[in-house]
Amino acid sequence: MLKKSIVILFIISVFCVNGQQVKTEILLEDKISIRALEIWDHKVWYSGTESKFGYVSLVDARDKKQKVLTDEKLQFRTLGQNKTDFYAITIESPALMFKINKRTLAKQVVLRDTAKTAFYDALHFVNDDLGYAFSDPDTDLNLKLAVSNRKGKNQWYITDQKGKPKMNKGEAAFAASNSNMASSKNYLWIASGGATSRIFRLDLRNESWSVFNTPFIQGSSSQGIYAIDFYKDKFGIAVGGDYTKQSENINNIATTIDGGQTWTVQASGKNRGYKSCVKIRPRSGGKDIIAVGDQNVELSRDFGKTWTTISNEKGLYVCEWTDRNTIIFAGKGRILKMNLKL
Repeated sequence: MLKKSIVILFIISVFCVNGQQVKTEILLEDKISIRALEIWDHKVWYSGTESKFGYVSLVDARDKKQKVLTDEKLQFRTLGQNKTDFYAITIESPALMFKINKRTLAKQVVLRDTAKTAFYDALHFVNDDLGYAFSDPDTDLNLKLAVSNRKGKNQWYITDQKGKPKMNKGEAAFAASNSNMASSKNYLWIASGGATSRIFRLDLRNESWSVFNTPFIQGSSSQGIYAIDFYKDKFGIAVGGDYTKQSENINNIATTIDGGQTWTVQASGKNRGYKSCVKIRPRSGGKDIIAVGDQNVELSRDFGKTWTTISNEKGLYVCEWTDRNTIIFAGKGRILKMNLKL
């Protein structure tokens, strides 16, 4: 049985789509659902269900390690990193944030949120000293964030509500792929969904907030923006749709060229539907973009205007580029590495 499992790890498939060669390799198979990835030290690091956290090597898939962060069978849908540590927070109340040392993998709980409304959708580091964790709103509909300090001690606390915008009734976010937050040097963006689908932008230079409406599909608890990514301060892309009607493809992709203030719907009715994660290809200036959903993987090479299906893999939720030509996918029971020749 062990020998058979090792062979499966190295199954590689190669196929061409519209002249583009796509090679896929299975790195890990396990009874786990993974919705958050980080790349570090030539390894894919992940968190997921059953309180599991671990890595698999990008160089040799036999090099892997997994640990259970707590005896309780909790669910992680977030993962972030700075220079020394990984951080992951459980989604539901009481929400526990774990700090995991990169070298020793020693763990420590650094934040507890016992509010009944706590539901953490994403965790994101702007730089080594500044990280944010985003929760659904509290009972007063306040935008809720936990933040690390700026002094290198990486202590976390839930921020007060002074100067923060309110969320609308029925507006929240989706813990789909740890990617409804993004940042540049000057801004942090947060995407919402549900009854309203909007963009919340924090100016990191003066701590001021702006809120922008979007033309995204919205109005019910399953609709809205599920993921965003930005290239520098101006160009951004948002993807999502309706998780309960994944084949529908109207108003589920949009782009901005002014830092999130205004959004233009792209490929409405001409894409493959619901997407849970989107990532801009490194060094493409925003031109090349990968988006993944529960039913397929799509590629755009024109700033999100048109899309080509490059894989019909099912059950993938999250993706992350390791370099310009390699992207990692994870989801239900597995982690995949895809090499693209564009």
